[in-house]
Amino acid sequence: MMRVSRADAVRYRLAVNNLSRRLPARSYVEAAYVGLQDTAPRDALLGMHARVAACEPSAWEDPRLIQTYSPRSAVYVLPKNDFGVFTIGRLPRDPAARQALEDRAERACANLASQPQPAPRLPSDRHVCATGRFAVRWTTSALHVWAQPRPSIDIDAARAELCRRHVHAFGPTTAAAFAWWAGVSSRDAQHTLDMIKPELMPVDYEGHRSWILAADEATLVTAEPMRGVRFLVASDLRILGQDRTGLFVGPGLGQHPPLSDTFHPGGLLVDGSIVGAWGRRAGRVSVKTVKPLPTATRRAVGDEAESMPIPGTAVTMSLTEH
Repeated sequence: MMRVSRADAVRYRLAVNNLSRRLPARSYVEAAYVGLQDTAPRDALLGMHARVAACEPSAWEDPRLIQTYSPRSAVYVLPKNDFGVFTIGRLPRDPAARQALEDRAERACANLASQPQPAPRLPSDRHVCATGRFAVRWTTSALHVWAQPRPSIDIDAARAELCRRHVHAFGPTTAAAFAWWAGVSSRDAQHTLDMIKPELMPVDYEGHRSWILAADEATLVTAEPMRGVRFLVASDLRILGQDRTGLFVGPGLGQHPPLSDTFHPGGLLVDGSIVGAWGRRAGRVSVKTVKPLPTATRRAVGDEAESMPIPGTAVTMSLTEH
């Protein structure tokens, strides 16, 4: 069995998530391949900025993208053409649980139809978004919801594609990591992973039996170290491994990044390693590093911060070196 180190996995994940090398301008759909979480104000936009050259302040509003609660009831920016993958693909297999969700969605659609469109919130709960019948628009100051036709995608095809994207973006991975990331039950996650087993390759990841896509073996072996500076939003830190082992995606134990706190939730990535934490209030970016940076690196950090596409304001940076 192929052995994979944590360094190998992080190098691979940074490469396939387009954080080692930026995509060409306006490649917003490609940047949102596994969704961009938008829980904190404009995190999805800053996640795009880390992945796409010349990212525009309006990138998150690109007509090829859509927002909904998915997965884990968080607001995500998703490719519009893949809306069914990230919604229908999360429906439970248990018939009773699925029917209960569909019934709640039906009531929510009826309630939305009686309100001015779009409505300011979901009348019931966020979990009904797994039915694929609701889109949202979150502007950081307001949230609106509207009903839409159910995506025309086979449910098993959606499940398989959602799992396939997870394994590609976060491999080596396990059924438990997929369950957490997708917000599905452990049993459903294992069933879906088994569906795509012919496409998978087992690896020994720091002593853990894990899976990658067989088609990604060459990329895992040949991925080059990331060079340069990136500001990772908190949700992107999962790429480094945030479960209890520190290897797989998970809810996180606060070990990444160093010096992180309520006001500095993101991670400063330099040449593939986290060297500090950062946070933002409007156009003011505050950075803390674990040790003094070389002059050229400090300048690159400043340039990267000031290039953030924050709408309606110039970006300035303050740096504290420990």
